[in-house]
Amino acid sequence: MRSVRRRRLAAGLLLTPLLAPLLSGCFASGADSSDTSSAKGGANGSAEGRRLRVALAFPPAENLSPYGADATLLSRLGVTEGLTKLDGNGAAAPSLAESWTRENGRSWLFTLRDAHFQDGTVVTAAAAAASLTHAAAATPIPAALSGVTLTAEAAGEGRVRVTTAKPDPVLPLRLAGPSLAVLSPKAYGKDGKATPIATATGPFELTKVNGSTSATLDRFDDYWGGRAQASGIDAKFIADGTARANALRSGEEDIAEAVPVSQAASLAKGTAREVPTSRTTSLLLNTRSGPFADPALRAAARAALDTSVLAKNVFEGHADPGQGIFGPALSWAAGKRVAPVGRAKPAGAGAVKGTAITLATYDNRPELPEVAQVLQQQLEKAGFTVKLTVREYSRLESDALAGKFDAVVAARNTMLDTGDPVSILASDYTCDGTYNLALLCDKAVDKAVATADATADPAKRQDAAMAAEARILGTDAVVPLVHQRNILGVADAVQGVVLDPYERTLVATGTRR
Repeated sequence: MRSVRRRRLAAGLLLTPLLAPLLSGCFASGADSSDTSSAKGGANGSAEGRRLRVALAFPPAENLSPYGADATLLSRLGVTEGLTKLDGNGAAAPSLAESWTRENGRSWLFTLRDAHFQDGTVVTAAAAAASLTHAAAATPIPAALSGVTLTAEAAGEGRVRVTTAKPDPVLPLRLAGPSLAVLSPKAYGKDGKATPIATATGPFELTKVNGSTSATLDRFDDYWGGRAQASGIDAKFIADGTARANALRSGEEDIAEAVPVSQAASLAKGTAREVPTSRTTSLLLNTRSGPFADPALRAAARAALDTSVLAKNVFEGHADPGQGIFGPALSWAAGKRVAPVGRAKPAGAGAVKGTAITLATYDNRPELPEVAQVLQQQLEKAGFTVKLTVREYSRLESDALAGKFDAVVAARNTMLDTGDPVSILASDYTCDGTYNLALLCDKAVDKAVATADATADPAKRQDAAMAAEARILGTDAVVPLVHQRNILGVADAVQGVVLDPYERTLVATGTRR
């Protein structure tokens, strides 16, 4: 155990003043919120606990690599953690780091709490620093580090110094990203790949993965936050939304994520839990190749769409009409939104007529194919010839990022990677962005995003983010369609499910049945 002196030093460090709320509201309270207090100490909770059966919408796309989209699966199942996490208001909160302070423009010092990895070793400053170093060197680079160069080093017992190449005022938010989870030294192989099996720090230890079908997790009894009340988790990856809802109804599953809106009304009373999220469903147009490399044709496609029908009809009222990249769940965005800048004049009917495009989406979220069908009809009415492609997400992502489609309908949680609005703009809409489905590379957009990224004051940073949003919308590379609400199916006997607007957490120490 670490010395009392070190604990007193840790207590004396101040949390950064940057912890300004970014998202309205808090995590839901009451029976369905995460309640770790009753689980701490082990004996106060269930001695053995019953295993939780969880149906997830997205199978692993990258063999559960902690650096890509699968990082969120690990976070939602309580396997991985970073130095920080997001609280209910979108501010950076302690996780493996119990406190931190900004030393200068580029350097931050994080003080670790007493914690163990699931392989039994201690979470040391050297191990945490090495984990961040591996993430910074990963290929492709995690979205949370898009446009950021950082180094990490041990700075004495229990302290990690993280330094960025240029000032990064939101580093604590960035380190909350699921892809920057801290893993033990045993996680990293000679090939540079990392495995989260028995090497993470969360309340549940990943013990077995059956490809893209299922995963087995057991309770990690030495978790620093207290012993989980459930003895483990049996997770199934069920891409079909109706099948997930049916599994919940039949009693085969205790929790089903992303229940289709068409199934919500048929669930037993009280089992459908809805939470507004920062997830926006958008149409992203391939700006690098094909017809939509022409700004006038992009503008014509955007002008052809009537998005008002989507929230009402396709989502049956469980979504809000698209307003921008950032939706109404981010309360600050509405008052700061400005009109798109630099939009091209839409191409005329003669130029549009007969233009062939391929529109793609995925069926893990069953509303998306319906959205795509509505858009197909509207675009064809305007004169486009549209071929619709629908796949499971893991079979779509690489082709979408490679520009093999002209347009993609996708749902994206804008606060998922970092909790910082500027970071999502950098990763999704800049020349060097790592999740740039629109393949956008526009000097004016890059400049606007860079200006926002260099802004430290939280309110001014939000203003700059909205100015950058206006530039991005002005390119017509993205057309916001709806802002989603997440529907979770939760069996009556289950308590403590986390209703997380960021969709990073689903189960915690207090989740039980």
